[in-house]
Amino acid sequence: MKYSWLLGALLLLSVSATAAPQSGIAMHGKPKYTANFQAFDYVNPDAPKGGTLKQAAIGSFDTFNPFVINGVAAAGIGLTYDTLMKQSADEPFSLYALIAESIEIDTQRHRVIFKINPKARFSDNTPITPEDVVFSFNILKEKGLPTYRAYYQDVLRVEATETDVIFYINPQVSNRELPLILGELPVLSKAWWQDKDFTKTILTPPISSGPYLIDTFEAGKFISYRLNPSYWAKDLNVNRGYYNFDTIRYDYYRDATVAIEAFKAGLFDVRMENEAKKWVTFQDMKEVQEGQIIMRSFEHHMPRGMQGFVFNTRRAVFQDPRVRAALAYAFDFNWLNTNLFYGLYRRTNSFFENSSLKATGLPTPAEKKLLEPWRDTLPPEVFTTPYTAPQNKGNIRWNLEIALKLLNEAKWFVRQGKLVNEKNEPFTFEILLDAPSAAAWERIVLPFVGQLKRLGIEARIRIVDAIQYKNRLDNFDYDMIVFVWGQSLSPGNEQRYFWGSQSALTHGSWNFSGIQNPAVDALIEAIVQANSQEELETAVHALDRVLLWSHLVIPHWHTPYQSFIYWNRFDMPQTTPMKGMDLLTWWKK
Repeated sequence: MKYSWLLGALLLLSVSATAAPQSGIAMHGKPKYTANFQAFDYVNPDAPKGGTLKQAAIGSFDTFNPFVINGVAAAGIGLTYDTLMKQSADEPFSLYALIAESIEIDTQRHRVIFKINPKARFSDNTPITPEDVVFSFNILKEKGLPTYRAYYQDVLRVEATETDVIFYINPQVSNRELPLILGELPVLSKAWWQDKDFTKTILTPPISSGPYLIDTFEAGKFISYRLNPSYWAKDLNVNRGYYNFDTIRYDYYRDATVAIEAFKAGLFDVRMENEAKKWVTFQDMKEVQEGQIIMRSFEHHMPRGMQGFVFNTRRAVFQDPRVRAALAYAFDFNWLNTNLFYGLYRRTNSFFENSSLKATGLPTPAEKKLLEPWRDTLPPEVFTTPYTAPQNKGNIRWNLEIALKLLNEAKWFVRQGKLVNEKNEPFTFEILLDAPSAAAWERIVLPFVGQLKRLGIEARIRIVDAIQYKNRLDNFDYDMIVFVWGQSLSPGNEQRYFWGSQSALTHGSWNFSGIQNPAVDALIEAIVQANSQEELETAVHALDRVLLWSHLVIPHWHTPYQSFIYWNRFDMPQTTPMKGMDLLTWWKK
């Protein structure tokens, strides 16, 4: 009884003055678009409708439920779900009315009210109700991916009225982002899901809330979506210029090499190319030179995140940061960029690369204020040295000498050509790759393995199929993987999922490195509680420094643009927003 009383008291405390209901909300400041805007600036609201967009997917799928840890979800399944509000692509983080026709928040952002649009309908034409929204929230928090529990942990209660959904946020925390995170809640049909086991894989098309319906499919081979002709929100301002294709189809291929040959044969329409070699070799194709295939890059201003070799620090061999720092010296990016990447890539030196969120120079006084309480537990370089990933300045031998010195400091020594510890145990580990991408990665991993061998380290490549790979990642069953953490211009709750101490113990989280550090936890909370863009950037810079000097990854590379290769069958908007080009705004010629 006393706990119910306490909860009630907290909820009463959370009720303060509220702003008027509004159709848009921004993380900081005011949203760009007014209530009566006609369409986003970066779309063509008069784009022609019709035709088919064919894309490729690699591997397989076995479920239409993308919200749980079990199974591999079908490519494009997000097309079948709408959220309460829709994010714009030309602002750091702003949302506008979709299923919810308005949002109302109190001045402390501790109570959030979404008024559900009475016209909102599921794919079977039944109304989307506040009860459906409450059901969606509860089932995602209780049974969904670990990220949902991380996102929603500060919500004390949610309730439905006849027209509204009310979220009560813990008044003892400051989390300005949470109302926007709630606005991105995918809405599920309570009537369809309530008598099913939400945690299981499923290949029966669910009743859904988005613009597209699952049309035809063959598990693991293809899936085709068709535009819902009765989609209730097709004329909303946030959707004008979007969803211009009648059909969107994904065909599955065994690996990227097979997919490329299928593209060249015209079996699908467009691919986003992230590999320099493929980009360069495409330029020699007759179809490219004759204009049948278009190659185009779109600059954007989004953080490129961090791609790299990820150490699983849960493994004893990688628990010493000096060991992790040493292995970074054996990765010869300069050689790879010259010999494999045609000089097209840039070295990554931040978890928030290509943005104002990247830490540069030495910590500012504001950053030091956040870092100082943890000085004794942090690497001293956090305060004294800007991070730069090790570079080969002409001879990798010098880097290997630095690496060996660090390994010796960590009590690893070369004996009879093998690196061993004081117990004479050899330094060995496994680099886990998934089969669909293994061919592309082996040519990058093998030179790294060769340099490690010069240090007396035996690194083995292990290739597994896509489903086994996902299971092993979910259970942290690996020594080293290749991964990329994407980032937004408004980092927040998801950082707990990436780096939080609790997420290191939560199977299915993205804390692949296994970091558990109270300083990191505190900096994440500073990000979540930031009250201005300046406070946000300060906290992110501080977190970036700590993550970098913790040597959780060996950083790879990035480009500041998206590169598309597509058959000349499409047009697209003239304006590229800060978050990059979206295929859902293209249309068939």
